[in-house]
Amino acid sequence: MVKLFNAIPLILGVTFIAFILMVYFGPDLTYQLLGKNPSPEDLLAMQQYLGYDQSFFDRYLLYLKELITFDFGLSMVKDQAVADILLNSIPVSLLLMTPGFILGHVMAVYLAIVATQFRGKWQDKAIMSFAVLGMSISFLIIIIAFQIIFSSSYGLDWFPVRGWEVTNMHNQFSWYKYFEYVTVPTLATLFVSLGYNTRFYRAVLVEELNKDHIKTAKAYGYSPHKITFVFMLKNAMIPIITRIMFSIPLVVISGSLLIESYFGIPGIGLVTYDAIVAGDQPILKAVIGLTAVLFVLVLMVTESLYRVFDPRIETVK
Repeated sequence: MVKLFNAIPLILGVTFIAFILMVYFGPDLTYQLLGKNPSPEDLLAMQQYLGYDQSFFDRYLLYLKELITFDFGLSMVKDQAVADILLNSIPVSLLLMTPGFILGHVMAVYLAIVATQFRGKWQDKAIMSFAVLGMSISFLIIIIAFQIIFSSSYGLDWFPVRGWEVTNMHNQFSWYKYFEYVTVPTLATLFVSLGYNTRFYRAVLVEELNKDHIKTAKAYGYSPHKITFVFMLKNAMIPIITRIMFSIPLVVISGSLLIESYFGIPGIGLVTYDAIVAGDQPILKAVIGLTAVLFVLVLMVTESLYRVFDPRIETVK
């Protein structure tokens, strides 16, 4: 309960700042919907419909109510409830992004451990060269290259080029079709994320490796395996947990805007991209607000995980 009460002001602050940015820096949709020369009556009616005639705090309270009730009204473009759009698109993004998210962090930690154990040797240099390569190439170029290699007649032509059809002829979920559509986006995500994650985790582990307790463990003759996983990795879990946990809201809410828009996958990333292009404020308000709330919830869970790996971190009372 204490953590919940501490999170409420943070949620209010984050959503308040996000709402200010949307109100004062977002587009005015009145003339976009009515045209350049609307009548005064039409102008007044549209402002009332959009809520522009209300005070700032009334609009903010309405926004909080929408977040609490998960009722964001209708999309201005698709004429469909925003909540229904989110409920249909978020599971697609989760199915799309989860394999790359999990593999990206697990493989990065493993590669960072190997690079740390062989620090300065050819294994370390090879892993870091691969990491720099993944970081230096544009994500869009990676996506195009992998699509040509795996999904076109110029390459292997193993996987579908676009779309998202993960059900079989009986309209049941098919793991075979799922792996067909998720493989190329996952490989592209892995290639890029491994670079950033591996360099970060290696830096964390190298810093831990230079601490006195590791040197003491080596002097006492502990095995390299125990030094790595008991003394070094466990003590490095705080920054590792932080990086992993704060990536979750981007997976759950934002999805991968670039991958979904390029491959035509109907996830929350594509929905957000279409809303930005069309100026669909109800969807943008929902995505921004839910992302902010999820970040705060992730912060609460992260603090609990900190105490699991480091009991010295006490609960804030």
